[in-house]
Amino acid sequence: MSSPTSKRLAGHALVEALIAQGVDTVFGVPGESFLAVLDGFHEHRERIRFLACRQEGGAAFMAEAQGKLSGRPGVCFATRGPGATNASIGLHTAFQDSTPMVLFIGQVASDQRDREAFQEVDYRQMFGPGTLGFAKWVGEVHDPARLPEYVARAFHTAMQGRPGAVVLVLPEDMLTASTDAPVLPRAEPALAWPAPGALREVRTMLLAAQRPFVIVGGSGWDAASCEALQRFAEGWNLPVGCAFRFQDLVDNRHPNYAGDVGIGINPKLAKRIVDADLVIAVGARLGEMTTGGYTLLQPPRPAQKLIHVHAGAEELGRVYAADLLLQASMACAAKALETLAPPAGAPLPWAEWTAAAHADYEANLVAPAVEPLDMAVVIKTIQRLAPEDTIYTNGAGNYSGWLHRYCRYRGLQHHGRTQLAPTSGAMGYGVPAAVAASLLYPQRTAVNIAGDGDFLMTGQELATATQYGATRLISVVVDNGTYGTIRMHQEREYPERVSGTELFNPDFAALARAYGWRAETVVTTAQFEPAFQAALESGKPTLLHLKLPAEVITSRTTLAAIRESALAKRKA
Repeated sequence: MSSPTSKRLAGHALVEALIAQGVDTVFGVPGESFLAVLDGFHEHRERIRFLACRQEGGAAFMAEAQGKLSGRPGVCFATRGPGATNASIGLHTAFQDSTPMVLFIGQVASDQRDREAFQEVDYRQMFGPGTLGFAKWVGEVHDPARLPEYVARAFHTAMQGRPGAVVLVLPEDMLTASTDAPVLPRAEPALAWPAPGALREVRTMLLAAQRPFVIVGGSGWDAASCEALQRFAEGWNLPVGCAFRFQDLVDNRHPNYAGDVGIGINPKLAKRIVDADLVIAVGARLGEMTTGGYTLLQPPRPAQKLIHVHAGAEELGRVYAADLLLQASMACAAKALETLAPPAGAPLPWAEWTAAAHADYEANLVAPAVEPLDMAVVIKTIQRLAPEDTIYTNGAGNYSGWLHRYCRYRGLQHHGRTQLAPTSGAMGYGVPAAVAASLLYPQRTAVNIAGDGDFLMTGQELATATQYGATRLISVVVDNGTYGTIRMHQEREYPERVSGTELFNPDFAALARAYGWRAETVVTTAQFEPAFQAALESGKPTLLHLKLPAEVITSRTTLAAIRESALAKRKA
């Protein structure tokens, strides 16, 4: 690395600043707007690698997955205009999932600005906080001497408070200028602890409750905080549910676990949340998916008493007028909650309530047999055979309902993150996320569950996996020849009027082989276990093409049942 006083290209200084932040892998698609940075990656190739992806959307998803897995900002590079536009889907996912991420975008040279130069875009307008859904901050670096300052600020901003996405824009001429600016130290987020008085109020509200319920979610968790949360739940014998697609924050086998609070929620769990007299939300935003379209907790003033603990001050009170608001980092909040001593002597009045919540979760794992291919058995087989620290990924689609319902995550304190899934509902997330997981953690197995429509959004990233030597990587493609989620809604709202949801699909196994993967096609339940076992033992990335009838539309019902119910309502 260059000494602090040596002159070097600003593009090289940027790479050195990333190394100082602890980054050893970045994802992107190369562009002429940041050639000086690419040269910097070559200069420092022993310490950091640039992984070239096949589309900026896939690269941004990989960086978002990197942020989820590490807890520090994932890094993506995209060129101006079309490249940045493609990358926006990963940026939106990072924003809605509260994932720390930094997107670097090449920009036209300074002397060409405001002329609608080739691929010129104003990224403050395109991604700035005013969009309410892309980035926490957008900065543009004009002075190479300030480049390390901007990088450090980007990392701080991505991790501070509610984590999220940051964009740094890099004019081409700035990157080719020389600078002797020294890099800045590794950024660490400032941690916020809940006030002692507020903690006493939490205890008072718990003592007054008869049917409490805890919902855990959001980012910023680590092993110690998840362990502390478990001790808090154990000490007070509280039922705990996980917010939409944050199921790996709690050990799903623990007797206090009540299930996932998201799309396709167990109806008994949904009723339990409605019937609760106190809800303690720790880290969860309590967005539309977690609250069942704002019905489980009705804004602005829910029927249940509500304690809302969140890292972002701007989030608290934004939707719900909670009875108690606590701004705290997740690394601190759970540790503070575990210090609250439950009453000594008499048992807590909700012991049966908590036991029943876990019993309902266990009962929800039992499913009627389905022929010829039983997706519940598929998920249970994957989990039985795969290593315990396997990382599971998915995008968006009804197929994910089987994974959410039947996969039992061990909890972050055991193996780190094991669930990578977009709360933004972004199709195409699962394949790039699995590729990133496999390349970042080659000692662990990554299993992607994808739908047919979902897979073809980013399936070209199979080439990225092959190029960079991924091995312990399996993609299970559930092919039902339809955009299943939309078809489901279609039958519910406009029964028997199918429009725009049927798909022609390739031979996914043949496609995977063309990318250098192993592949098999599975059409029956009995065929799946040997195919998956062979994939685990192969030492090569493998795709399993599962052919599922479209009639089997969710883990709970069929298209025919949805259609018949909709028709009956019309006749009533």
